[in-house]
Amino acid sequence: MQIGALGDIHGAFTTVQTIMKRHEEVPLWVCVGDVASNDGEYFTPERPLYFIKGNNEDFDVIAAAAKGHPPAPMLHYLANGGPHPVGPWRVAALGGTFAPSWYNTPAASLPPSKGRKTSAGSLKLGKSRDDKRRHFVRDEVLACKALSRIDLFLTHEAPRPFYPAGRRIDAGKTVLNDVLAAMKPRLHLFGHHHEFTDSVRQGVRSIGLDVVTKSYLLIDAETFKTERLDT
Repeated sequence: MQIGALGDIHGAFTTVQTIMKRHEEVPLWVCVGDVASNDGEYFTPERPLYFIKGNNEDFDVIAAAAKGHPPAPMLHYLANGGPHPVGPWRVAALGGTFAPSWYNTPAASLPPSKGRKTSAGSLKLGKSRDDKRRHFVRDEVLACKALSRIDLFLTHEAPRPFYPAGRRIDAGKTVLNDVLAAMKPRLHLFGHHHEFTDSVRQGVRSIGLDVVTKSYLLIDAETFKTERLDT
């Protein structure tokens, strides 16, 4: 059996539906976050889609999903921590972005949007509404580090080192390397930077996924052999 893996979606719902129809033999898919459109809309996928939060979400929708009220049928939210049963796998999640100033705040205390929106099209949904729920925090990192026998670890941020588009500044986050070293999952997937990479960090294969309009992965559920396909 193969399981599909998608990078950031950013409202490209038609693209996702086309991919899923192309692979009708694939029973379920996982996604590394940023599912929502710029207007905060979600969709009902053709196949079950298990996703973590990115930083471009409607976080009221995410909060409701965490309480058992998903935004759409077939769309399954994986809250930070785990383990989550996803098909034959045990999956751990650490969605959202890293912010040092909010890192030691309890997740339940991260302030929601104040309702302010901006007309600046360059700002992503979560940032334009100043919603701090887009971040992950220390307690969630510790919960992930305590997990074992994890098949797949999904994060939105990248571990270090990560130089997107060849830039000199390392955009990776050390706390993710710490989790990889402690958890030792069979495979790690991340997104956020919309750039495909395939490397080994802390002895774990770590793959950065393209935005879904560029490419996606098929993963053998037993051997974890991967196939990258152009969208």
